[in-house]
Amino acid sequence: MDKPSSPAAQPCSDDLTPNPPQVPKGRLKSVEELEEAKLIRRLQMMMNLVMQTISQDVSLTIDDASQMIADSRAAALAMFPGKELAYDLIWRPRFQRLMRERFRIM
Repeated sequence: MDKPSSPAAQPCSDDLTPNPPQVPKGRLKSVEELEEAKLIRRLQMMMNLVMQTISQDVSLTIDDASQMIADSRAAALAMFPGKELAYDLIWRPRFQRLMRERFRIM
C-alpha cells in the first residue's frame, strides 16, 4: 500500500514543478562565506606556488620572477577586486623579501 507523499514533495498547483527546498537566510550567508574561503585558499595556494618557484628555480631570471609577481598580483586582484591595499599589506612585503634573498637585491 502506497503512503501519501509529504506536502513538500507535491508539485505546485501553478506550474507542476516540485517546491524548492527552503533555505534559511542565515544559511545563504554561510554559503557566501564558504565561497570566499574557497577563493582565499586558492589565492594562498597560487601565491605559495609562485614563491616556491621563485625560490627554487635556479634558472629563473630576475625579470621572469618580477613578471611572475606582477601576474600573480593581477590574478589576485581579479579574484578580489578592490583589495589592492590588502595585497600591498600582505603579499608585497613577502615578495620583496623573497626577491632580496633570492637575487641579493639591496
